[in-house]
Amino acid sequence: MSNKMSKRGIYSGGLAIGPDEPVFIIAEAGVNHNGDLGMALELVDVAAQTGADAVKFQTFKAEHIITRQAPKAQYHIETTGSDEDQSWFELLKTQELTREMHEAIIERCHAHDILFLSTPYDKDSVDLLDELDVALYKVASTDANNIPFLEYIASKGRPMIMSTAMCDLQEVAASVEAIRAAGIDNLVVLQCTGSYPAPAGQANLKAMETITEACGVATGYSDHVPGMAVAIGAIARGAVAYEKHYTLDRSLPGPDHRASLEPEELKALITSIREVESSLGDGTKQVMPCEVENRKKLRKSIIAACSIAPGEVLSPEKLSIKRAGGQGISPDKYHEVIGKRTASKLEPDEPLTLSAIEQ
Repeated sequence: MSNKMSKRGIYSGGLAIGPDEPVFIIAEAGVNHNGDLGMALELVDVAAQTGADAVKFQTFKAEHIITRQAPKAQYHIETTGSDEDQSWFELLKTQELTREMHEAIIERCHAHDILFLSTPYDKDSVDLLDELDVALYKVASTDANNIPFLEYIASKGRPMIMSTAMCDLQEVAASVEAIRAAGIDNLVVLQCTGSYPAPAGQANLKAMETITEACGVATGYSDHVPGMAVAIGAIARGAVAYEKHYTLDRSLPGPDHRASLEPEELKALITSIREVESSLGDGTKQVMPCEVENRKKLRKSIIAACSIAPGEVLSPEKLSIKRAGGQGISPDKYHEVIGKRTASKLEPDEPLTLSAIEQ
């Protein structure tokens, strides 16, 4: 087994999502197409133009995932009206994607060389995505405790990314165990806060490390917090994957637009993520290429503080430490120099060199 394959994360089918790999960025289109294929295709265009690794939609049949009487969440009421105006079931029906729409979206993804992903919410949708040869399954937080559904997804043998909003650690651990027992080791778990938008103070980014330690799995972050600060924090704390909702226009009708980034914001965020990612380095403390000149010119050397004749003993009074353009002995050798005799004459402000010391 190769070193990469032995790491926690996803290393399968050309995918490499895990420690020491570039952050895998998912542009979450979700249902922000409002059931319109043209908008869905435009969302693919935006994701590709902003530099995301994947664009993700949602695949479901409303009658398979919700009762006709199920009440809306408060954020749904705030963004789409009351249950009397439109039931949650009716809202979801307007957001479904047909097989033909999926095929058109996948074709557009291929044209842009961006990975197509979608979250299935029911078994028929899992089957559809399997038939469409999706690269991996992204599991929504709402199914993170749905063990039978997780087992069904895992039975398809494809890698999985699972969000964990509204879960405690015991639930996450049970789900990871069930997925692995069903034969899936290529797995990434995302920390997430299930509020739209979510407050930064409840992002709980340190939970990524807790999940990694408890479950032995690579972790990332699914972001519902406005702005960029928490996203940058997630990357700095080692998220191997990052997911963010985006929209063509935040003022559009629909449940998720208000908690989504607009195209220019998404582009700026991804640019910042890549910059932060590049800044992390490999962890080795070393002299960086851009420091070489300044290392010579800004660091100090041991200098003669006065005229010193050959054979004199070097004492603190006869030496000083100044910048000398990189010439001379480094001051970290100061105590090794004291007490030595000079081999040649030194003028005031002349750098002390090894050749000027009796060996």
